[in-house]
Amino acid sequence: MTLTTARAPSPTPPHRGLGSARNSLSDRAFRALTLTCGVLVLAVLGLIAVSTTTEAWPAFREEGLGFVFGTRWAPSAGVFGSLEFVYGTVVISAIALVLAVPVSVGIALFLSDLAPRRLRRAASSLIDLLAAVPSVVYGLWGILVFAPFVVEIYDWISRNTESVPVLSTLFAGPVSGFSFFTAGVILALMITPIITSITREVFDTVPASQKEAAYALGATRWEMIRAAIFPHSRVGMVGAVLLGLGRAMGETIAAALVIGSSPQITARLFGTGDAMAAVIANEFGESGGIHRAALIGLGVELFLITILVNLVARAIVNRGLRRP
Repeated sequence: MTLTTARAPSPTPPHRGLGSARNSLSDRAFRALTLTCGVLVLAVLGLIAVSTTTEAWPAFREEGLGFVFGTRWAPSAGVFGSLEFVYGTVVISAIALVLAVPVSVGIALFLSDLAPRRLRRAASSLIDLLAAVPSVVYGLWGILVFAPFVVEIYDWISRNTESVPVLSTLFAGPVSGFSFFTAGVILALMITPIITSITREVFDTVPASQKEAAYALGATRWEMIRAAIFPHSRVGMVGAVLLGLGRAMGETIAAALVIGSSPQITARLFGTGDAMAAVIANEFGESGGIHRAALIGLGVELFLITILVNLVARAIVNRGLRRP
């Protein structure tokens, strides 16, 4: 006798309806659109680099490495060395970051974790408004109000630090209201709203459960900030600082008005100097020929320095993320 076993009917594969097909098509279209936008950004950056380098090539060919490491900038003699302008740009950007980053992080922490709701809204709106103020306004305030006001303060600091080994060099006289330090202070005022706004948004993304867990373990407020907020926000904070640094390094009008327009390599922060973006703004309108190519070459150098700073910051962030 033969037993016949009934086979269970095989499950019918799910049928993709018209809606699923449309979703799949829209996903592919969105993926292609985002890829195109990303490639387009890279292409624009590449075209900027190629076109500016081509325009600046006569100066690069004429000066060679002297364009990068030379310390004499004399358009009338056909000599173009950019090291003094690079030095000035780095110094004022460093001063701006040293002054702005602690203040910005402190304001962001206050607005995200300490301030009452009403004060938080008003202060956040004010900070966003400050970020939109044109740079020429900061520059005019610096040249008309701040620079004349701080001369006596600079002189007092210089006289009272003469016996301190390092500070006596940094703050040595003669002092000037139009100086590296004045330009750094003005740039710090300009980038503080940017760093503060982005850092505050990053702090607001920290899960409340992480903060409550830190408090539950007996952490103080500072220990909670150090153990829960800062590790979670490290990448965003670095991004905010980089955006502020990018504006500080590329700022033109404000720096040109208060830095003194006297290029030199010196450790005296109260002395006059010059910066890459400032000299481009001051001389480009009257330039021509090799002089114009040299000014465009300064822009190429500034572009490369910005890329290098971003790469170094990205390496630092990645190294921090790999730590246990």
